[in-house]
Amino acid sequence: MATDSTSDMTNDATTDSNTDSNLRDIADVPAIDVWGETVQARVIVGNNASLAVVELGPNAIVPEHRHEQEQLGLCIKGSITFTIDGERRELGPGGTWRIISNVLHDGVAGPDGAIVVDIFSPTRADWDALPRSAPRQPRWPEGREPRG
Repeated sequence: MATDSTSDMTNDATTDSNTDSNLRDIADVPAIDVWGETVQARVIVGNNASLAVVELGPNAIVPEHRHEQEQLGLCIKGSITFTIDGERRELGPGGTWRIISNVLHDGVAGPDGAIVVDIFSPTRADWDALPRSAPRQPRWPEGREPRG
């Protein structure tokens, strides 16, 4: 006799049906305080990569660091000045970056802050332990209220 895995999931009180969904609005994803409240990310995690929409407050600082994950990014709104392996450049909407595994990098958001999209591979499992922010409306996309 076949078992219904859907009913098994609904009986597990620790399962959030939204986190297991393949289709989500970014407004429904809790924000992670990556570097305090000035740098927050909403992350979708797959088997081999993480996608993060990162909101940086005005003049927010991402301190110099490195990580195992390769990182590709795109600025959606505002501006950010990146230094990657000694190369420095201010990027606005449409600007992209590539950060190879374990390369030193840092960033500073512009005076209006920035909204960026980052893809990490492998996944950013180290972010699992970071604090979550109280639910709030994301800065991007405009007009999207969290559901529920």
